[in-house]
Formats: sequence, structure tokens, C-alpha cells
Amino acid sequence: MSKNKVLPRAVALTAGCTLLLGVGAAAIANPVEHGSNEIDVNVKIAELEGPGALAMTVAGASSTSLVESGSDELIRQFTGTLPTVSVTDTRAAEDVAEGAYWYVLGTASAFSSETGETIGAEHLGWTPRLIDGGTSGGVTEGDSVDTVLDSGNNNVGLVDQELLAMAWDSNELLEEGSWTANADLYLRTPADVERGSYSSKLTLSLFE
Repeated sequence: MSKNKVLPRAVALTAGCTLLLGVGAAAIANPVEHGSNEIDVNVKIAELEGPGALAMTVAGASSTSLVESGSDELIRQFTGTLPTVSVTDTRAAEDVAEGAYWYVLGTASAFSSETGETIGAEHLGWTPRLIDGGTSGGVTEGDSVDTVLDSGNNNVGLVDQELLAMAWDSNELLEEGSWTANADLYLRTPADVERGSYSSKLTLSLFE
């Protein structure tokens, strides 16, 4: 049979199915079950082969927004939360150098507005927080970093690489395998800061 004769029949059958589906929902108001079957779904997951890896991921869309909170007549403050950062280590002990330790650092760029105004990264601070640091206590959070408008000893902002979290000994933590952390973020500016929508890039880097 030629293709010219087959194709019209196929189109007609497709259109027929569409029409039947359109009336089916209305016609079968009280369906009667005529039996059922259960299907076992199986999967075999083999032990991970190869050297594994030390890796970092950031939850969600890797973005966050700061909202005004805690401002006064001299300083405007905008706060938010860093998306959850996860570090995983699937390596075997023989693949980790003796004395190795990993750490996550954060650095922010200046905030820029649509009109070209800028707010330096020294105005952005954070307070790191461990969400799941494991059971051994071998992972710790970094110190708070204040902004240039604060009076603390570490009032440098996120201009340079600042510590979010670190492991004291990578080998000793291999059995735990994963850890999570985030941070409270706060942007502090003078009260007369130029209005507008600003954005910055906060770069997180995992080192060992």
C-alpha cells in the first residue's frame, strides 16, 4: 500500500481519538473498576567507583534579595540570608592528602544601580551559620564580618575573601560526607544613599 493511502487514514484515526477523549470525561461519571495490577519497580545501585570528588553546590536559583530592616536616622540597613551552601566529599581516604583541609570563602563585588550609582562591597557584611556541621565537630563556621560603618575589629565588609566554613581535617570527615551552611547578610549605607535598584555578585569558592 502506498504512503498516500496510509497517511489519510492515520490522520483520521488521530482525530477520532481526540474527539473520544473530549467526550469521555463527561460520559463516564461513575467509573467501575475492572481489576488492578501492581508493578514492582527495581533498581540496582552499584558502589561508587572512581576517586569521588570534593564539591560545592548552592541551593535554589543562587540568588537572594535584601530588604530594609533596622534602619535609623543615620544608617539604612538591608538584611537577607545567603542561600544554603552544601559541601560534599565522596572521595576515598587514599585520594585525600594527609593534613588536607577544605574551606569556603566569599567575596562580593560593589553594588551597582541601573543609573550607574555604586555602593562598595565594604558596606556588605555577613554572619556565617552552620546548618549541618556533622557530628564530629570537625567543621566550623567563619567569623562575622562587619561593614565599614560598624565599629568592630573586623569591619572590612566582604571586599576580600572571607571564611564561610571550613573543615579542620578532610580525612577525618570522610565518613560524614556532606555539610551545609548559610549566612545572615546585611548591607549598611548612609541615610542619604541614592535610591534605586542595586545588585552585586557574591562569589563563593571552595578550596583545599
